[in-house]
This record gives sequence, C-alpha cells and structure tokens, in this order.
Amino acid sequence: MCTLQKRNNIFTLTLTGPTDHRLNPTLISSIRSLLAEAKSQATPGSVLVTAAEGRFFSNGFDLAWANKNSGGSGAEAVNLLRHMVELFKDLVADLVNFPMPTIAAVTGHAAAAGMMLAISHDYVIMKKDKAVFYMSEVDIGMTLPDYFTAVMRAKVARPEVRRDVLMRAMKVKGEEALAKGLVYEVYDSVEEVVEASVRLGEEMGKRKWDGEVYAEIRKSLYPELIGMLGLTTKELVKARL
Repeated sequence: MCTLQKRNNIFTLTLTGPTDHRLNPTLISSIRSLLAEAKSQATPGSVLVTAAEGRFFSNGFDLAWANKNSGGSGAEAVNLLRHMVELFKDLVADLVNFPMPTIAAVTGHAAAAGMMLAISHDYVIMKKDKAVFYMSEVDIGMTLPDYFTAVMRAKVARPEVRRDVLMRAMKVKGEEALAKGLVYEVYDSVEEVVEASVRLGEEMGKRKWDGEVYAEIRKSLYPELIGMLGLTTKELVKARL
C-alpha cells in the first residue's frame, strides 16, 4: 500500500502497487503513520519525497469503498464520503505542518483529492505526458470541501488557473501545468522525475534547516488554510544572537 525508505537525509514515501491509489481510510491512515515515522526520525536537513508506482499518483477518494460499505444506502455512501473528507483533512494538515521540505514526484495522474495530495507538498515535479492534474468535482456533481478551495487559493497564485481547474474541470498535463504555475519542474520520464525530486531534496538538505522553523515559516504563508485546518503558528528564535 505504501512504504517509507530513508537514504541519507531523504525520506521517500511511496504509494506502492499498480492500483490507482484511491484514498480510503486505510490508505490515509497508512500515509499518516509513515509521515509520523519520518517526523520522529527527522534531523536538520531532512526532506520528504512522495512518489507513487504505476499510472496514477492518486485518483482521489475511494468512492467504490463508500458504495461497497454503505449497505446499499445512498445516504450512507455520502456519509462515508464525508468521513473520508474529514480523514484526509488531517493528512493535509500533517503536510502543511510537516517539519521538513516536502516534494511530490508526480509520475502519473493526480485527480481530485489526489491532486490536493500533490499540491499540499512544497514542490511538485511532474512527468511531461501521461500525468494529468484533474479536479473532477464539477463533472461528477460534487461540491468542494472548504479546505480544498483554501488549498487552491494558497497554492495556485493565478485566479484564472483556479477558475479553469475547478470550474471547467480542465485536465492539465505536465508542460501546461508548468506554464500555469502548478508545478515546479517537468521531465520526460518517470526516472527523471524521481531523480530530480531527490536532487532537489539533496540540495535543500545541505542547508541543514531546522524543521520546526521551516514548518512555521510555511504556515505563515497560508493564514486562511491553516485556520481552516485548525493549525496555529508560533514565533521561534533558534538563531545564536
């Protein structure tokens, strides 16, 4: 389902297997558990890279899981979807409050909550083709959780890009995502994306930043989002004056 590996200062969290990595309670819990493990081992200069095997980075919430466990009740399926929305909110909060730089290596499609997972990282490095960002909610008839729109306002600077992604359900490939400011870099192959993500992590790791200070500076950039996620900020002075 997912694994965590540490090499030097780089933690690599990988969504494993050929599935579309749908976000259900089990996968969300597994990712959060591995994030907690990385956090517990963090030292100055640690960096997180999140990657996924197969054709998908993540295809969003596991609607089939909600239907399967609803007992045939449409109302219960909706309740189970709401439950996943609340669980995923805690995962987004983990990433926004994470005490190290975070990089998403997106080598496959990232749809709906899967796109939210990707852009909740500090940097996104994406494959040029056969990897698509897609917010499907208007297509399937579902409004957005309030923290989804807060993530979009925090992470996507241009209003027209937010409009097209959310209100036109535009499918955005890597090079277009780069032009629209949705990603940091794009590369031709899966291997190049992963290598570039690790390389960026190693460059930042050499700076030996204090993770707690890094997280506080990150949160200070997104006041609306951290309020929505129930996070707070604090002043830290760890420099030798």
